[in-house]
Amino acid sequence: MAGKKVVAADPARSLALLWGSHTKPGRSGLTVRAIVDAAIEVADADGLDAVSMRVVAERLKAGTMSLYTHVPGKAELTDLMFDHVYGDLYADVDEPARQSDWRAALEFIAHRNFDVLVRHPWVHEVHTMRTALGPNITLKYEAELRPLDGLGLTDVEMDSALSLVLTHVGGTARAGAEQLRTQRDSGLSDEEWWRQISPTLTHVMSGSSVAFPIAGRVGTSVGEHFQSVLDADHILSFGLGRILDGIALLIDSRPEKQ
Repeated sequence: MAGKKVVAADPARSLALLWGSHTKPGRSGLTVRAIVDAAIEVADADGLDAVSMRVVAERLKAGTMSLYTHVPGKAELTDLMFDHVYGDLYADVDEPARQSDWRAALEFIAHRNFDVLVRHPWVHEVHTMRTALGPNITLKYEAELRPLDGLGLTDVEMDSALSLVLTHVGGTARAGAEQLRTQRDSGLSDEEWWRQISPTLTHVMSGSSVAFPIAGRVGTSVGEHFQSVLDADHILSFGLGRILDGIALLIDSRPEKQ
């Protein structure tokens, strides 16, 4: 079955909106900021698919057409929402670089981004490859690159190291969000779900012609340790540590730092 067609934002219109004033009210009294805030509230509660100009207008107790005088449509609104949720990521552009060293800075960056994705899980649904570059996303990129500058890495390596960290953060946050959604939809915690399926699983596995000694041992150890199918905080920290170890080896391989 064909996937759902995504209507792309007009880059020129999105950029003009992103870098323009969000607090100037129109004739209706609405502002772009109020519209974006309301849309984020809807997305936080019900997901990005739940956001429409009509639903946002209802939340604002305004006419739907009045929103269109500020924002052309949902695609441009999504660009505004995406940029806005990163507006308070750092106190200023140098906050990550003020950490004790580059490694502490990347850990700081990882946890700040993870927190945003936990608070706003709908961000996973945004197609980010060609998202219009707003002021907050641009400042985020600048802030996150600064701790890597002057370590001997090339510009491409700086970008790649940062992307590696943020990809790990995004994947871990997505897994955590899926875990929470599954628990909510089923009404069962991971521990309750395991107790429910464990007898049947043990029975069918014991009758199999293939033995699973390592999978059984490791799976049991993980379940007993975390009382859960997965622990997103542990995966974040464990993976981040291994990624930073690799970046450290790359930095140390350079004969001279800039």
